[in-house]
Amino acid sequence: MSSTPPARQYRTTPGSALVGYAIFASRWLQAPLYLGLIVAQTIYVVVFMVELWHLAEGVIAHPEKIDEADIMLAVLGLIDVVMIANLLIMVIIGGYETFVSRINVDGHPDQPEWLSHVNANVLKVKLAMAIIGISSIHLLKTFIEVGDMTDGVAKGTETGQDYTWEGVMWQVIIHSVFILSALALALIDRMSYHRVAPHEVHDGVPVAYSDNPGLSAAEPAREPVETGSRH
Repeated sequence: MSSTPPARQYRTTPGSALVGYAIFASRWLQAPLYLGLIVAQTIYVVVFMVELWHLAEGVIAHPEKIDEADIMLAVLGLIDVVMIANLLIMVIIGGYETFVSRINVDGHPDQPEWLSHVNANVLKVKLAMAIIGISSIHLLKTFIEVGDMTDGVAKGTETGQDYTWEGVMWQVIIHSVFILSALALALIDRMSYHRVAPHEVHDGVPVAYSDNPGLSAAEPAREPVETGSRH
């Protein structure tokens, strides 16, 4: 049977306690940053509505000039705005919950599923995945734009940008680096939970532990089943 870990020891002098409480209270300095991100998200809502209005206006005013590639690029632009807004939500809620103060939304029907087990590692992996999604949208828009590339250059595209083979290649390389970075973060997160000790807690989340050496840390230990003797 595993032993209970020893309690943490703290300095009891008034000066050290005051400094500790002051440092702990400094986390509230981040609150205005998350409120500022809410303002940025409001701006993205306005940008989304303006782009949607331009798309609808163009289709209604000139229905005979509808081009599938133009509609696809416009829709990808809208999806890009939505994914950035999703990234902002994860940073605002997850960051505030992790680094500032817990949000009491237990039992709320709209509580995000990931909020119940959010921590620094989970937040980093989710942010990396969101960045990959945003990069994928930009890369897809680039592939659509360079469909008519001649002599290694695509000019006069729908977005008003010029593309070259070298520029497209660097976009693909950067996107690949994002993917490798996300895989590295996920691997590091998994490795940190690989070997655990009794009563060990990682980022505020208790890790399943079994006294059975043949049971991996990823597999939760089963509770013993009490059986009565039959007469």
